[in-house]
Order: sequence, then structure tokens, then C-alpha cells
Amino acid sequence: MSISDVIEAYLKEIFNSQGDEMIEIKRNEMADHFECVPSQINYVINTRFTVERGYLIESKRGGGGYIRIRRIEHRDDSHLIDEMIKLINPEVSQQIAENVIERLKNKEIITEREEKIILSTIERETLALKLPYRDEMRARILTNVFNTLKYMK
Repeated sequence: MSISDVIEAYLKEIFNSQGDEMIEIKRNEMADHFECVPSQINYVINTRFTVERGYLIESKRGGGGYIRIRRIEHRDDSHLIDEMIKLINPEVSQQIAENVIERLKNKEIITEREEKIILSTIERETLALKLPYRDEMRARILTNVFNTLKYMK
């Protein structure tokens, strides 16, 4: 397990143990706790706590600075799917698409099997098109899949 995985797990455990929708951390204190450089904390937050994964980040730099991580909760599955459709259009990279699909699996909107099927349809190798057409096609495919999900429950 990498240091990034450990930091991510730690932050998610704080969310789970507190039951709050927002946590506030100090980057330098976290870096001291994990004996790493502060930029490692930034990396984890910027790559593992993104909008498509269901988080909003707010930060203030300086001596009394902080990083606030808010968990985004939606009223229902349909609302979440609508937000994901807005996020991926008019085009979406493979990484962001994978994050969105992972979020739907984590929210139990799709199964692990469905996740793998959807991922296989949007891979670079499957969509053998040049950019930006590949990202546009990926967004169109996912939009259709997500709209179908909204009405299947």
C-alpha cells in the first residue's frame, strides 16, 4: 500500500468515524503525521477527493491555513446521475469517466459487473478515435448509459 493509499484511507476514516459531511485538516500537520512532504497531501487531495468522486475542496493558504473536504450527498440516485451527466458533457477523459463510474458503484447504483462492462466500452482501445472525438464519443456513450440507469430502478 502506497503512502497515497494510506493518506486517502485515513481521511475517509475520519469522514466515517465523525459522520460529518465536511472535515478540515491542516496540510503541514498531516504531512508531519505521515512523515511526508506537504505536496504529497496535496497530491492525494487533488487526485482522490475530486468532484467526480463526490467531494468538494476548499483551501486557505498561510499560517492559519486549512483544507476543507466536503462530501457531496445527493437527494436520490436520479439527482446524482443527472449531476454525473452534467459533469461528463460535452466530453470526458478516460480518467474522469473511470472516477464517475467508480462513484456510481460505490453508491451501489451499479454492480461491480456493470462497472466492468461500462469501463470496457469506453476504453481508449475500444474508442479508437483521435482526440477530441474520443472524449466526445465517451461522453455520449456514458450519457446514454446513465439515462438508462435513471429509469431502470
